Amino acid sequence: MAGPAIDTSTPLAAGTGSGSAGSGYRATLSLLATLFFMWGFITVINGTLLPHLRSVFDLNYTQTTLIESVWFIAYFFASIPSAMLIERIGYKRSIVAGLIIMAFGAVMMVPASMIPSYWVVLAALFVIAAGITLLQVAANPYVAVIGSPETSSSRLNLVQAFNSMGTTFAPLFGGYLILGRSTSGNAAAGAVLTPAERLADAQSVQLPYLIVAAVLVVLAVVIARFRLPDMNASTRGRAQQERRGHSLWRHRNLVFGVPAIFIYLIAEIGVGNLFINFVSAPEIGNLTHAQASNYLFLLWGGMMVGRFLGSVLMQRVAAEHVLAAFSIGALVVMLVATFTTGPVAMWALISVGLFHSIMFPTIFTLGIRGLGPLTEEGSGLLIMAIAGGALVIVQGWLADAYGLQMSFLLTAACELYVLFYAVYGSRSTAAETA
Repeated sequence: MAGPAIDTSTPLAAGTGSGSAGSGYRATLSLLATLFFMWGFITVINGTLLPHLRSVFDLNYTQTTLIESVWFIAYFFASIPSAMLIERIGYKRSIVAGLIIMAFGAVMMVPASMIPSYWVVLAALFVIAAGITLLQVAANPYVAVIGSPETSSSRLNLVQAFNSMGTTFAPLFGGYLILGRSTSGNAAAGAVLTPAERLADAQSVQLPYLIVAAVLVVLAVVIARFRLPDMNASTRGRAQQERRGHSLWRHRNLVFGVPAIFIYLIAEIGVGNLFINFVSAPEIGNLTHAQASNYLFLLWGGMMVGRFLGSVLMQRVAAEHVLAAFSIGALVVMLVATFTTGPVAMWALISVGLFHSIMFPTIFTLGIRGLGPLTEEGSGLLIMAIAGGALVIVQGWLADAYGLQMSFLLTAACELYVLFYAVYGSRSTAAETA
């Protein structure tokens, strides 16, 4: 999957039609950073929504993680249609369309909570995720083309930091407006709700998602009225000529990188979605869901800190070496979380956010290294690999069959593959210069 080809060798002018080019550039980058913040924010709200829905619909862990699986299945099914839509209507209109689709999905949560219906919730989340997929495919090229090509990596790291900021604040928002206002969110672990309490709890999601929908609509209007840089369509033919004679499958770093993204997402999403249930357990933290959401804030905050730390380390140390060290750290703390109890297990799971922080952007960067004219196609495959998050349902099945704590052995296995990729799979082959 790839969108229209773009030329990143020449920076595009960015502006709002008035003021200096520098101010226009900053305004454009700020607007793009807002997009990254929003889809990070909305994605992690699911971390507080899942334990809430588990209580409302009396779900087992398999049914609970199916909610998140549907979210990531949307990445697989919506990626290629998103690229086709961008080809047809352009990047700017596609970004606006993505925001409107997300807003529509957020509004769908209102009737889903009034019925209430587990299946309508799944449909609403699929729609929101499809909108985010369209944003992912459309927004990333803008970050690459505005400003100097030499600083494109710096810009991508910057907007990724805003994405992490969104994931950090989302648990506080969801914890206060969803878990904090519901009976299940303030009840002891294992408490059984009455039908009236379940209905009231289901309706507690209405205000948060209406707020999200309103923000998305406002952002869509702002972008629709904003003069974003034009993509140079004349480069498409030249790019197609350059691709002839090249094969993605000759690049080991990409061939192993696609499953690395896929497998890493299983680990990240599994930890995020089952975190509240884990730390709420009597033998771990013995907390209410509302209290546990505050610790989820620390998990995602660790990812934000880790990305800043990783960006500094990678200025002096090879990215694959940093990735190897972080994967070993993640493996160790996941084993501690699996085989210990009490605060030690809880803080071990919290700390995995720090070690997970650099994995996605570093695997992505190593995966496209040396691809040359095939970079867009390789990037498209890596984006589609985000669908790996859908397999979090496997961890839900393991939690039902063998216990929640033992299910994190799956996460530990994922860290092992990331270590393999850092040590061996990320090495570029001679084909990169072919």
